[in-house]
Amino acid sequence: MSGLLDQTWTTIMGTVNDVLPIAAILLGFQLAVLRRPIPNLRRVLIGFVYVLIGLSLFLIGLERALFPLGEVMAKQLTDPAFIGSDPASASVDWKDYGWVYAFAFSIGFATTIAEPALIAVAIKASQVSAGAVSVWGLRIAVALGVAVGLALGTWRIVTGLPIHWFIISGYVVVVIQTQFSPRRIIPLAYDSGGVTTSTVTVPLVAALGLGLAETVPGRSPLIDGFGLIAFASLFPIMSVMAYAQLADLRQRIAERGAGASEEI
Repeated sequence: MSGLLDQTWTTIMGTVNDVLPIAAILLGFQLAVLRRPIPNLRRVLIGFVYVLIGLSLFLIGLERALFPLGEVMAKQLTDPAFIGSDPASASVDWKDYGWVYAFAFSIGFATTIAEPALIAVAIKASQVSAGAVSVWGLRIAVALGVAVGLALGTWRIVTGLPIHWFIISGYVVVVIQTQFSPRRIIPLAYDSGGVTTSTVTVPLVAALGLGLAETVPGRSPLIDGFGLIAFASLFPIMSVMAYAQLADLRQRIAERGAGASEEI
């Protein structure tokens, strides 16, 4: 119990040190540059306290729950007794890790759907586009991109193939898609990768990558473990542009059908 209290106090003090520069800049510009009093000072101070408490609890939760859970799941799924491989063998057969790929796909989809930053961006994008961009359509498109990216990323860790092959190939696909995607969706697609890798997704993805890299022989936790986040950032760009291309194609087909019916 004392260890938890010590960790909580240390985390709170660290959070205060991290947040103070932001508060100082905001207050400095408000008072020194704009020369106006802080509006709703009581509400601002209460919100500042909530931010400190929320960030501190979130960091403690990461350290005590999410990171250990992801690592434990990765180790259990790659246990030779579970996958049925020979523990004395140094060779790795990628076909034995089917449940790892399924877990990566599932956790990528679920965490992305629950990502608060993505929800906020999807709602705002739907409002700005007057409903042309569906909230659930965008969230599902991004979630599918993350899920496919994580499944492919875990397969790459197991096989040991160079990460730059996948990243370079992925961005080549993104460049090609950019030439044929509707212009209104391109900025949103490029932002989706950064929005996705936020508070809910990154901790579990990093824990999964680190646990898998530590379990599979010959893998680097630094390159292979954290490299999994790059897949979660890249593939949503492709999936969102693919979603926009399919929606645009469906609209064109509907317009052609309507035009043909009017001619008849």
